[in-house]
Amino acid sequence: MNTKSKLALSLGLLAAPLAMLAKSFESTYVESHRGRTDIPVPISVVMPEVSAEYAGQQVMIEFVVNAAGQPTSIVSVTPEAAAELVDAVTEAVAQWRFAPALVAGRPVARKVILPVRIVDTFDRASRLALR
Repeated sequence: MNTKSKLALSLGLLAAPLAMLAKSFESTYVESHRGRTDIPVPISVVMPEVSAEYAGQQVMIEFVVNAAGQPTSIVSVTPEAAAELVDAVTEAVAQWRFAPALVAGRPVARKVILPVRIVDTFDRASRLALR
């Protein structure tokens, strides 16, 4: 039986003040970029579901956020990453939505390189309670 648990991402440049700790990783990440126009700003983030065996691993994902705010041309630039992990992260990122970067007030496509670190959302006590 292939069991999967929902794992959270530790995303680069994510600085959550203590007041935001009760929020999900997804909403904290989205809020951390609010108000920026020089880069694509995430509006909706989908977390991948991967096996707990990948906790602690990192995948670098490269993609283009087009002028419509959709990620395109998504590839992993971490050749040593397991195919299952890369597929799950790529599938999740494909569902993200962005406010595109603006130049002179007009939306433009921008390349993004995103470090995705897999973090197990269940602590040891929670896992024992699930058994």
